[in-house]
Amino acid sequence: MDFSFSDEQRAIAEMADGLFRDYCTDDRLRAWELSGEPYMGELWQTCIETGLHALAIPEANGGSGLNMTDLLCVLQAQGASLAQVPLWQHQLSAAALAQWGDQAHAGLVAQAAEGSVLFSLSLAGLAAGRGIGLQITEVAGQMTLSGAVGAVPLASQADRLLVVAECIEGPRLVLLDPCGEGIERVEGVANHGLAVADLHCRDVRLTPEQVLPAAALGWLEQCAIAATAALQLGVSEEQIRRTVAYVSERRQFDRAIGSFQAVQMSMADSYIVLEALRSSLYQLCYRLEQNLGSDSEALSTRYLACEAGHQIGHKTQHVHGGIGVDLTYPIHRYLYWSRDLGQSLGGPAATLDRLGQWLANNDTLGWKYDLEENQGIR
Repeated sequence: MDFSFSDEQRAIAEMADGLFRDYCTDDRLRAWELSGEPYMGELWQTCIETGLHALAIPEANGGSGLNMTDLLCVLQAQGASLAQVPLWQHQLSAAALAQWGDQAHAGLVAQAAEGSVLFSLSLAGLAAGRGIGLQITEVAGQMTLSGAVGAVPLASQADRLLVVAECIEGPRLVLLDPCGEGIERVEGVANHGLAVADLHCRDVRLTPEQVLPAAALGWLEQCAIAATAALQLGVSEEQIRRTVAYVSERRQFDRAIGSFQAVQMSMADSYIVLEALRSSLYQLCYRLEQNLGSDSEALSTRYLACEAGHQIGHKTQHVHGGIGVDLTYPIHRYLYWSRDLGQSLGGPAATLDRLGQWLANNDTLGWKYDLEENQGIR
């Protein structure tokens, strides 16, 4: 298997990495945390100017029309730099509307591609233990939305939101104006500093165009898993890099603590977890691009991303000792990010439960079943 990127993908990755690292220095991250800003607005404008905000939006709608691997390269760089911009939420929402929406959404998607409209989304109900909190009811041909969804990223700053709601036919994506009638927002801040808000909907009237087909939700969930895992990969990779640099310099008993066997084993374990996530994520992105079935691959990647956030975050924080809990030292930010990403994915236990249910009902797991000569195997 060849996991190497193309020249174009490497160029995108290098450009994004340089952009985010130049902006997101440790001092600037500290200043942003103290500023109270909901997200990095200046950096977001730079993303719009460079086209990073519209990589996954189809060319027909004004975007770049690139694939998930191209987006992965950018999100990995974003995670490594802890850049607080809604890159994947914005463009995957717009891409979902472009693919499954109707003509009424074309203008919004075009505005998202040019950067004049901001999209965000929340798929939290699919991973929450209590289930989906929004319900669609239909009386005399009129659909209404009621219930609540918690911690929607940038719900007060976005122009449009995609959220998950339950209806008679099953869960669906619903397009909302967060300032619409019947919607109340309770603002807050996520663990890693991004602005969020709980949405409380009371008999919000919906038009048929606001409810997307079932296929849109399945596609968007798997793309969102890939995007979140790509961020986790970038966060964890930088977490390990900084920790290795620290233990190579920090001395105890006249030795660098990186020479201690326990520290070396912790770092080796972290590296193994990181590479397991990387290979699973690359496979998922490939299958999404090729329109191959990705149910089990998405759940496996989700589980490995949750595990990476927990294990790497714990081990790297542990070997930093007391300085790891000093908020003037930067390593704690990576722990906050990795834990927040793991929470947004629902945690490893819930993911294993869904994967187990999938395995119980499917007996064609593995790459060989995609080959023509093996299609009849059961």
